[in-house]
Amino acid sequence: MHWSLEKILRGARSMTATDIHLSQGVAPILRINGDLKPAQGPPLDKEDLQAIHDDLLEEKQKEAFARDWQLSFSRTVAGIGRFRVSVYLHAGTPEFAIRLCETVVRTAEELGLPPVVAELTRSPGGLILVTGPTGMGKTTTLNHMINTINEERRAKIITLEDPVEFVHANNRSLVIQQELQSDFQSFNGALRAVLRQDPDVIVIGEMRDLDTVETALMAAETGHLVIATLHTPDAAQTLQRIASVFPQQQQESIAYQLAGSLQGVISQRLLPRATGSARVLAVEICIANTAVRNMIREGNVHQLRNEIMTGRKHKMQLMDNVLLDLYQRGEITYDVAVSNCHDGDFIAQRTKRATEGRG
Repeated sequence: MHWSLEKILRGARSMTATDIHLSQGVAPILRINGDLKPAQGPPLDKEDLQAIHDDLLEEKQKEAFARDWQLSFSRTVAGIGRFRVSVYLHAGTPEFAIRLCETVVRTAEELGLPPVVAELTRSPGGLILVTGPTGMGKTTTLNHMINTINEERRAKIITLEDPVEFVHANNRSLVIQQELQSDFQSFNGALRAVLRQDPDVIVIGEMRDLDTVETALMAAETGHLVIATLHTPDAAQTLQRIASVFPQQQQESIAYQLAGSLQGVISQRLLPRATGSARVLAVEICIANTAVRNMIREGNVHQLRNEIMTGRKHKMQLMDNVLLDLYQRGEITYDVAVSNCHDGDFIAQRTKRATEGRG
């Protein structure tokens, strides 16, 4: 038996997998509810992987892969939907990591996003950051936010993505989605070009370098709503990361720019449910109120956690409190709550206090 990509994709969709890994010497491996599970069948051999490479990559992509030895792109197949492909070499053989993209934009309730996320998308301008480690649903949240704007108001939305994972139809808004290597060559160059295209909303798949961060801040300052992602775990580390990419002599002026333009930081993690049936979203929300802006200006972002913890009236929520709530509702286990907590003793102290109170 030889594996075909279509058979692998259809099987993965039927099992609600999020990712597929194709490596020589093992059967296709699927990520289901965060766990890796091998498919039933023989191991993939070099011929299988080379055939998938030959069928999947277009001529221009084959040339780029032969030159760079790695490549990312997306495809749509009828009856399967869209998927994102990362192809790389292992012992001289092409291997694949494939992300199955969502086929519909889920509601905030289905995703587990608090209502304040929709409120942030109604900001007329400024910077919204969606952060979290790889594979934590940042792109899904980004697409939900694009869809919210698209449903609610007339705006020109331009996205810069690597690659495009979900294709948005024009609803109330005009949505122009551009893909790295297909439509632009670098995020910073594309972002500068986008500013001349009369956008209302700019969505940046990832702020990767100093130039992109600088241009994004300038765009947010000049009346555009900029939504971008970063691979940072929480609001405090996100703001520290942005400042740290700049030379020391620039950091003070960048802090002032950031304090003036930031609307909010959405930091998220997908955690295994206690039942093992799926994953649940834990979301930290930092809203740029007056106190938060002052902390950024004065370089006191290490104090952000206290402001978020006490900022419930501004619809803020601290990750540690969210984890405690998910644990107390039986959504996640104690171990998952503790291992994802910023303050290792927080869950233990709160649950002990609750137990003593009942006693």
